[in-house]
Amino acid sequence: MLTAGEALVRALAAHGVELAFGIPGTHNLELYRHFPGYGIRHVTTRHEQGAGYAADGYARTTGRPGLAVTTTGPALLNIAAAVGQAYSDSVPLLVVSPGMPLRHPVQSTGLLHEMRSQTAALAAVAAFSHRVSSAAEAQAAVARAFALFRHGRPRPVHIEVPLDLMEAPEAVGPVRLAPPRAPARPDPGALRGAAAALSAARSPALVLGGGARGAAAECLRLAELLDAPVLTTANGKGVVAETHSLSAGASLHSPAVRAWLCGRDTVLAVGTELAESDLWAAELPLTGALVRVDVDPAQMYAGLPAAHPLVGDARTALAALLELLERPAPDRPAPDGTAPTGPAVAEVRRLRAARDAETAARDARWLPYLRAMRSTLAADAVVTSDQAQCCYHGALPHLPLGPEGRYLHPTGFATLGYALPAAVGATCADPGRQVVALCGDGGVQFCVQELATAAALGHPLPVVVFDNGGYGEIREGMLRRGDTPYAVDLPPVDLPALARAYGGSGVRAGSPAELAAALRTALATPGPTLIHVPETPEAAHTPEEPS
Repeated sequence: MLTAGEALVRALAAHGVELAFGIPGTHNLELYRHFPGYGIRHVTTRHEQGAGYAADGYARTTGRPGLAVTTTGPALLNIAAAVGQAYSDSVPLLVVSPGMPLRHPVQSTGLLHEMRSQTAALAAVAAFSHRVSSAAEAQAAVARAFALFRHGRPRPVHIEVPLDLMEAPEAVGPVRLAPPRAPARPDPGALRGAAAALSAARSPALVLGGGARGAAAECLRLAELLDAPVLTTANGKGVVAETHSLSAGASLHSPAVRAWLCGRDTVLAVGTELAESDLWAAELPLTGALVRVDVDPAQMYAGLPAAHPLVGDARTALAALLELLERPAPDRPAPDGTAPTGPAVAEVRRLRAARDAETAARDARWLPYLRAMRSTLAADAVVTSDQAQCCYHGALPHLPLGPEGRYLHPTGFATLGYALPAAVGATCADPGRQVVALCGDGGVQFCVQELATAAALGHPLPVVVFDNGGYGEIREGMLRRGDTPYAVDLPPVDLPALARAYGGSGVRAGSPAELAAALRTALATPGPTLIHVPETPEAAHTPEEPS
């Protein structure tokens, strides 16, 4: 005899969940009663949106689903933005909440936190929202969520347990487990067709998205075998080391790079939508054959249709392609294992130069600081990113990463406030690993209260904030339209003092050398350290208390 609350926690533990992010509330206390008994640790955030982003950062860092817990009504709506971001970036996020009683009338009764339909609200931003009708179904709903995480395109899920079931004991059978992960292999005929197209290609290119993350070695091998330049989306950043001679990095936003890509006779796209959020443009009129590898069958015909659709797990598909391509051919010499020296290497140098020339004046302000960060951070560091100019104009193209590191960026849905709580989740995923949050002064204040969460955890966490005095991208957009900037300039905030008020540390860095020194200190200091980098005279002259 188990309550639905305990049955759900039991099922979570059976599926390997060890950590939850969230906030206890009046209606979810039955879940919290059972977390300790089933070995599930909990991190109390200061806002439900922060809980969602933290669980997202945990999931992206570990590759395992992240769990966030809310109570009813406003708490669940608070996390909706994080669910939308996880959907956009294909992140396995599980949100659990209580809901109105099973037989609650349609007409409002004034019950605490009552809303018309939680499931309808969350279904609009999640893969599905499952309202259970028994304790046994609560366990089945968890298995359904993990089946999606393991066998389809991983996207967020919401499970709702009605209040009258949450604490009502009933007979419950054994836990139903989702089937173990079984990587899907593409159709053999489709593989042969794709291999033939790639083998015959005279100007191939690789485009890698977040779905290529588990196939880094295969991606690199293919690039070297085909002598093909490599481009990545934001989510695919670092799948192939950005210092490699064949990598043009996260450069799809460059008009020159996009024009070059459209002239390739064959493009192999792995785990990417090739959408506006990847390209910063409406469409990509490819003239060559598109070979797509994706676990989602619908992706083959969304946006750019695939000439050679390979539906399946990226690592499995690329390994099968390599088996076909590495067979001896009379017109292709066998690779000798040395560093690439073919025409693609020179092409990549030209692409990098063309990309950087387009935005040299704009990006110059961040480059010395990003070089200072790169020289200070370990190769496997995790950098969490926000929707800030210093991130998408600065770090995305100009902070090189390799497969051992991670760059967590809120693509597509493009939420603000992601970097700090996502970094909290990343530190929980691997407390011994370097984690740095990179933010703007506008975005960091969306979830700045999670500095308190980071302080309570005590994991070293530098939070680097570039301050341009408001919403800089929108200000520049107004100027490009010929408008007078309005409602985009924010009064100065003493952000280092705010960090200290939350229990962390705070300093200013007025030069790249000062940023490097502050980073080294922050990485050895328990709790968060907000490092304020002023970009404007106004930001540089906010008052600062002694450290």
